[in-house]
Amino acid sequence: MADVKMCLVLNAGSSSVKYALFQLDSKDSATQLCSGLVEKVGLEMGILNHENEGEAKSTIEMPFPDHTVALNKVIELLTDPESGKVKDLSCIKVVGHRVVHGGEKFSSATVIDEEAMAAIKEAAALAPLHNPANITGVEVASKLLDCPQVAVFDTAFHMTIPKSAYIYAIPVEMYEKYHIRSYGFHGSSYMYITETAAKYLNKPLDKTNLIICHLGNGASMCAVKGGKSVETTMGLTPLEGLVMGTRSGDIDPAFVNHMSAYDMSAADVNTMLNKKSGLLGLCGDMDMRAVQSRADAGDEKAATALGVYIHRIRKYLGAYLVTLEGCVDAIVFTAGVGENSKVVRKLVCEKLGPLGINIDNERNENAKGVCEISPNGATIKVMKIPTDEELCITQQAVCAAKIF
Repeated sequence: MADVKMCLVLNAGSSSVKYALFQLDSKDSATQLCSGLVEKVGLEMGILNHENEGEAKSTIEMPFPDHTVALNKVIELLTDPESGKVKDLSCIKVVGHRVVHGGEKFSSATVIDEEAMAAIKEAAALAPLHNPANITGVEVASKLLDCPQVAVFDTAFHMTIPKSAYIYAIPVEMYEKYHIRSYGFHGSSYMYITETAAKYLNKPLDKTNLIICHLGNGASMCAVKGGKSVETTMGLTPLEGLVMGTRSGDIDPAFVNHMSAYDMSAADVNTMLNKKSGLLGLCGDMDMRAVQSRADAGDEKAATALGVYIHRIRKYLGAYLVTLEGCVDAIVFTAGVGENSKVVRKLVCEKLGPLGINIDNERNENAKGVCEISPNGATIKVMKIPTDEELCITQQAVCAAKIF
């Protein structure tokens, strides 16, 4: 078993643990063996869904009072004598942790030592809903698994964004004292898509220019110039930018003060903008499939929600064409909505022929895997690329820990 190398990817939330196990074939190649999600950690009854690749999903209902119990159960499943993929825990050579916010200190994945942990805790002030849970995941995994723990940051890919794009036009002391600036998120997805697109296009990474639309329940866009992020829609937090499942995206900041006249506190407004807005707030559904179905049936609220959603994406698409000075190799759709909604892809690119953006309807209807959905000879290719954040986290963890 000494030659078997594996990476465990963990994404610890406040009441959940998402995980995936990869066998490491080489520095740049890994095969997913299984994955799962523990939900309702800390509540009276929790649920664990586990799936070995190519097999039926299994479900376990039991209390998970804390992350330690949850992760212990995950390891129990991974090492099960009959169905487990790990014969010996020494096979797990590295754990890759998704950490939402790295502040300005981290521009790449890093092995977690005392200094790195202190910096991650400091960055928790910028992501109070996410980093504390990520830290808990690291602390629990460190006690259970004797191998390097690597932090892979959502924000790291965007550390190449120029200052003119990340600084807010507020008193500069806010940045100097409190690090208030635009950071951006979905970094592992953007890194994976950028590298995948460059290979598909047969272009050197440093010559690849893209506009990537990561459209899931959380949604953002990124302008990539020479293989590096130069602009993104999310900002200080994942609330800024596009319309999302439950998040408003861009809104006049004075809205917070305005609502105080209606007895809403800043905390109330924050909850509303993050959890009760977006598609959900506009039409009562956060699932794009349901929104599209209702809009097709003539539902006015759903049609309005879809229209607002598409308008925001197209507005940023135009902005990013300018950011990249018109030199764009491809527009890429990814994540749940971007990969699966042919309607959204079509509406985003509709009537943009004068800008060199067109969609081939048949290709769009039948899009599978990594593919082009624009006509042959298109000035700007339009593509669909399924994202794989867990694989990207694995690759970064393996590199940071120098497993090969």
